[in-house]
Amino acid sequence: MNWKRSLVAFAAGLPFVALLAFGMTRDPNQIPTSMPGQDAPTFTLPVLNAADTVSLARHAGEVVVLNFWASWCVPCRIEHPVLLQAASRYADSDVHFYGVVYQDTEDNAQRWLNQLGQGYPSLLDPGSRTAVDYALTGVPETYIIDRQGKVVFHRAQPITDLAEFIQLIEAARAGTLGPGGASS
Repeated sequence: MNWKRSLVAFAAGLPFVALLAFGMTRDPNQIPTSMPGQDAPTFTLPVLNAADTVSLARHAGEVVVLNFWASWCVPCRIEHPVLLQAASRYADSDVHFYGVVYQDTEDNAQRWLNQLGQGYPSLLDPGSRTAVDYALTGVPETYIIDRQGKVVFHRAQPITDLAEFIQLIEAARAGTLGPGGASS
């Protein structure tokens, strides 16, 4: 009789073990998204510690880099210097950088920026509505929006290679960055 119980327990647990084994073969940093190739969701968000707002519509015909971040996000600290360097390179150009503060307090976000540097505006996302619209899965996540208002690049992990990031931005400026970041 004990062998029958053991067989039933084994059979009942087998699907769970198979699902766990399948999950272990997946890279959590490679989360697919349907955003590349789609129209970028519009937004108008308040600027952190300012009486101004930023609207995506204001940048029609220009390239926009959106980086979702939080002060509690360790990988955000790793990528921040690369984003600052890229933003500095494109200051006063047709490429606009915005950080979007994700599930964080204004005080913590401002303290983090004071410590690490602020090279471009950070926007508040009350209720995380913009994060939901962009199908955010966590932070950091970065999107590049081309001149036609399409999301042409998305990365759900830190941006760490400045040269590669500049190439992606330049391809978006030239209109040769296809959905998913492939240059055509």
